[in-house]
Amino acid sequence: MTVHFIGAGPGAADLITVRAARLIASSPVCLYAGALVPRDLLDTAPPGARLVDTADLDLDQITAELVAAHEAGLDVARLHSGDPSVYSAMAEQMRRLDAAGVPYDVVPGVPAFAAAAASLKRELTVPGVGQTVVLTRTSARSTPMPAGEDLATLGASRATLVLHLAVQRIAELVPELLPNYGADCPVAVVARASRGDELILRGTLADIAEQVAAAGVQRTAVVIVGRVLTAGEFPDSHLYSTTRCR
Repeated sequence: MTVHFIGAGPGAADLITVRAARLIASSPVCLYAGALVPRDLLDTAPPGARLVDTADLDLDQITAELVAAHEAGLDVARLHSGDPSVYSAMAEQMRRLDAAGVPYDVVPGVPAFAAAAASLKRELTVPGVGQTVVLTRTSARSTPMPAGEDLATLGASRATLVLHLAVQRIAELVPELLPNYGADCPVAVVARASRGDELILRGTLADIAEQVAAAGVQRTAVVIVGRVLTAGEFPDSHLYSTTRCR
């Protein structure tokens, strides 16, 4: 058997890969985070599949489910929202599966920041404006950030910042961003990207915290900070430029 760590995408049930859909439909055990994974994905599991919501389980309990499936010879679809390569808590599960001798593989998914950029209809790497995207988060009730990964340090390059797990603290974070980006720097907040109840807020560092508070956004949102969000005048990329050397 194999544990398939599957990126379940940002929320829309059809934003998954063909491989992911095939594995979900063929795995007799499915573990998922109930608050984050769309119910429509679970409806494609095989009849009689064991469906386990991990929202109230700790790591030991999740590991026990995976090991039990292994011992029974049953493949597992382990669904993680977005893409499992970032902020998925997949690494600690893999560490325990390695110790237990349980095989696994990984199926990538559509990350939340990509779904947010699509909803905004913006490219995050615009020639002459911004060519670097920093994916990071903030530390509140989660594990502390490593030294040197604070917003003041990461923002020194003025690269486009994508903040996860940050919207509930945005009023505290704005002062940390102002020295590097300025009050007029564009900001977008996309809550529940790709879902039917998606909400988009556009503003600047000067007013985005007020907008977030007024809209009551507290979770499941991505915050994007950078000049690329409103860039209109910029050179064509070299790839398709009509003036490049041929």
